[in-house]
Amino acid sequence: MSVIDHKLLQTALLRLDIEGLRQGRYSDKYFENVVRVLERAQAEGYTFAGFSPRPVSTGGTPIMVGNIQVEAQVFNRRAPRALVAGVDVALAMLRHTTGYYEAGVFQETWADLEVEAVEDGEFTYYEGDTEDVEPVLKIRGRYRDFALLETPILGVLTRASRIATNVYEVLEVARGKPVLFFPARFDLPETQPIDGYAYWLAVNRYNQDTGSRVTPLVSTDAQGAWWNGRGGGTVPHALIACFLADTVEAMVAFAKYVPVDVPRIALVDFNNDTVGASVATLRAYWPRYQAALIAGNETERKRWTLYGVRLDTSANMRDVALAPGEGYGVSPELVRAVRQALDTAWQDWNVSEEMAETAQAFCRAVKIVVSGGFDRDKIERFESEGVPADIYGVGSTFLRNESRTNTDFTMDVVRIRLNGRWVDMAKLGRKPNDNPNLKPVDLGQF
Repeated sequence: MSVIDHKLLQTALLRLDIEGLRQGRYSDKYFENVVRVLERAQAEGYTFAGFSPRPVSTGGTPIMVGNIQVEAQVFNRRAPRALVAGVDVALAMLRHTTGYYEAGVFQETWADLEVEAVEDGEFTYYEGDTEDVEPVLKIRGRYRDFALLETPILGVLTRASRIATNVYEVLEVARGKPVLFFPARFDLPETQPIDGYAYWLAVNRYNQDTGSRVTPLVSTDAQGAWWNGRGGGTVPHALIACFLADTVEAMVAFAKYVPVDVPRIALVDFNNDTVGASVATLRAYWPRYQAALIAGNETERKRWTLYGVRLDTSANMRDVALAPGEGYGVSPELVRAVRQALDTAWQDWNVSEEMAETAQAFCRAVKIVVSGGFDRDKIERFESEGVPADIYGVGSTFLRNESRTNTDFTMDVVRIRLNGRWVDMAKLGRKPNDNPNLKPVDLGQF
């Protein structure tokens, strides 16, 4: 469950390949070796016959290594913090794939585990000391029953938490402005549900922390599948091509044929003339809007309201509105030029005196959406310079995984059970840690 709504993600929604997880298809091969060694050792009645360099005593009791019980902790080392996501998926894996095969039949042993976990949407903090970490998951039980799950558990936590943290950091620098989630085209379709969930989690955690009311906006239905969201969008460049590069004609058709609850956002860079396309589209909408307003037709008024214009100029292009030496792509200069043109467009419409104020408001209400190459740093720069962008569209950079955004998780066995006592057994450089946000988990809920 998450700190946002305290609801579990149900297993049916996650569409886990349970049989594949049980058989280790998603596990690093050395975990298969672990299971094989421990199972064979138990089958042959092997007891520990070596010498432990750790200060532990077996009390003379034979140690059945094949049935060894361990305490494993899962933690992250993204500094200074990471927004955790994917915990419910990890817990569902433990619930449905902990156990072993006997005569070809899978024997579930999840009920023998003791599990503690944080909720999705919690932050973990890290200052560079691997002996001082904040676990997000603790598992106690017979190791060979869940050893195969280390790889997929870490994988799902790593991906979801990385995206959630990346999104949260972008929201911080966007200062409460909407951020559209556009990374669907940069990865496998199968990742869209968890990616969209991580984005939703970050938006809601940001709202919770700041008192903002940012709306989560995704581009595909699959991205909203885990939180009952729906994809949204307006037009791609391809539609304008179908209208022979006539942006205005394409946007008039869009307004005619698309339901009025879909915002009218014109994509205005097709001919590298964002100012011209923005003003021309606004001019085409105005007489229809005015007629609907006079007639008192609310539906038609909404139909012909231009909600926004989207600038998506390629980084190697300088818009025709800019002078030589001004910026390429979606630059601060271009956004300011579009804003100025939109705000004053009504002055060329021969508007009656009684309609002047309405026409002015009609123009100034148009929002500017910017997309194409935007990341945390570029948005922070736009905001610090007071660039009049209203909405940011961000794509592939939400998936970024490099030194600053690395959010990899680790699972360590830190204790083993000897003669009824839990004994420290972490590798050097690691040790058992606690996290006050860990709570006991009833896997039977999944």
